[in-house]
Amino acid sequence: MNDETAIYTGRAAPDAAADRGWLLGHFKEPGDPRHSEDVEIKWGVHPRGDERARWVTGERRTALQVLISGRFRLEFPGRTVVLAEQGDYVVWGRGVDHSWYAEEDSVVLTVRWPSVPGYRADPPTSVPPAG
Repeated sequence: MNDETAIYTGRAAPDAAADRGWLLGHFKEPGDPRHSEDVEIKWGVHPRGDERARWVTGERRTALQVLISGRFRLEFPGRTVVLAEQGDYVVWGRGVDHSWYAEEDSVVLTVRWPSVPGYRADPPTSVPPAG
C-alpha cells in the first residue's frame, strides 16, 4: 500500500449511508484503509422511533456509544440508559446483551472492538398479502 492508498478522507453521513452506518471494520475490503479486524466505527443516524430489530445476545465485543445529537435509549438486562445530552456516553463489555431505541431523531457514534462478523440484524422483511 502506498501513501496515497493508505489515506482515506470522507464525510461520515454519506460514507455511513453506503454501509448501514459503518465507517470502519472487518466488512470493508482488505486493502481499504477502513478495513480493520481490531475495531469497528459507526456513524448511526436514527429517526425518532427507530429501534434495533432484535436484541444482541452473546456479545463478544466491548462497545462505546457517544451521543452526537438527539435522545437515544439503550436497553440492557435490568437497566436502561438514556443518552440525552451531547457527549453522553455508555460503555459495555463482552457478554452484555443489549438493544436500542431512538427517542428523538438521533446521531450516535459507536466504537466496538474487536471487529468480528455475526452481529448484523437485518430489518424485518415485509410479507406480501396472501391472495
